[in-house]
Amino acid sequence: MALSKEDLLKAAGESVNPVDASGAEALLQQGAVVLDVREPAEFDMGHLPGAVNVPRGVLEFRVGDHPALCDPQADILLYCKNGGRSTLAAHTLKQMGFDNVRMLVGGFDGWSGSVHKVEVDPSVYQ
Repeated sequence: MALSKEDLLKAAGESVNPVDASGAEALLQQGAVVLDVREPAEFDMGHLPGAVNVPRGVLEFRVGDHPALCDPQADILLYCKNGGRSTLAAHTLKQMGFDNVRMLVGGFDGWSGSVHKVEVDPSVYQ
């Protein structure tokens, strides 16, 4: 029997360290690497301060060659739109030896819906 996306998310979720928006804010202040695993167009429309964009679809291929993914001991905060892709990405990074990975619960939707700062690429017209 094939696994469903719910099965994959449930299994991945068991190994993920979730953090709420307040915890994410603290990680930002501590200098954690902030990794946005959404697609570039989503990132351009707004992202967490200081975030770098490495889409979920290429994450495994960027480990070791992207500056944000060279130190397996770095504190990393992952997020996507609402938590699905970042859950899978956090699980993958843990399998690849990254121990200090946290996932923003509710993703960008939860962050931007609160009082937290959002950066927007200046070349994007809103």
